[in-house]
Amino acid sequence: MSGDAIRGMLAAAGLPAGQVVRCERLPGGTYNSVHRITAADGRELVLKVPPPATAPCLRYERGILRGEAVFHRAAADAGGVPVPEVVHEDRGGAGAGPFLLMSACPGTPWDAVAETLEDGERSRLRGELGRLVARLHTVTGPAFGYPAESVAPLAPAWRPAFTAMLDAVLDDAVRYGVRLPRPAALIRRRVHAASPVLEEVTVPALVHFDLWQGNVLLTGAPGARTIGGIIDGERMFWGDPLADFASSALFGDIEDDPAFLAGYASGGGRTGFDAAARTRMALYRCYLYLIMLVEVEPRRYPAGHRAWVRRHVTPHLEAALDALGPAPSGPARA
Repeated sequence: MSGDAIRGMLAAAGLPAGQVVRCERLPGGTYNSVHRITAADGRELVLKVPPPATAPCLRYERGILRGEAVFHRAAADAGGVPVPEVVHEDRGGAGAGPFLLMSACPGTPWDAVAETLEDGERSRLRGELGRLVARLHTVTGPAFGYPAESVAPLAPAWRPAFTAMLDAVLDDAVRYGVRLPRPAALIRRRVHAASPVLEEVTVPALVHFDLWQGNVLLTGAPGARTIGGIIDGERMFWGDPLADFASSALFGDIEDDPAFLAGYASGGGRTGFDAAARTRMALYRCYLYLIMLVEVEPRRYPAGHRAWVRRHVTPHLEAALDALGPAPSGPARA
């Protein structure tokens, strides 16, 4: 991304060059590029810019910047959830976009200080996160699916919306020649066989779907930290609240996190998990782990990182698939 292009975007957002003190690209953006902007009036802002439309990507990623804007605006409606404020959104019509300019939330990513947290502080923060996630889930959308409708149009029912989402990432796996632990056709059959449990979901809730520690900012002194921001809502969709437990308990089980669940319950969230709920959570883990395995190809990650992903994600995908039960026999498309 050239400096001239960034200056053009900032000018379109009402920040001409004379009002920009500093602009630096931040590490960590794996799809959209991320830039930290310091304005002359003292504001700290974040500029996100998607890759060119011709760049390889997963189907769901087309237009996810629009989803991030939807997430932050919707999360603000929940009240008390620290998320960036959308300053300017450009979807790429006749302007300099597409891009998204937001306020910067204070704090340090949780994963950067995780090793310094004592058990009591960690439990308190997990409870705080649970309460905030419960608030997010009180926000409802117009229908189920991705706002950008990159996979399919928003749907009136969750089951067809989610199966379309998961089918799309399996199609991406075939398209990019990704080595999965089991054939794509078998995974597809198993998911579709388990999908009737999705019919229990009738209200499209706001789902972040990327609540790993790197997207939770902590602020304050050691021992007295609090959550200063929930960021990177670009993977959001309107769906089942239980889907957020896949990433908030990444490589684990949310039922093994009593502090989070206690906070979630205190915020009004439901924490009674029956067999159908556990099957739904297994479906969402399958979807998340498939994304993690497939995205390494279009993003052209280095060989070492690809090997790390295969080594760490594959057994968790297999466990989530096993939790769905046996797949029915019969033909299915790859």
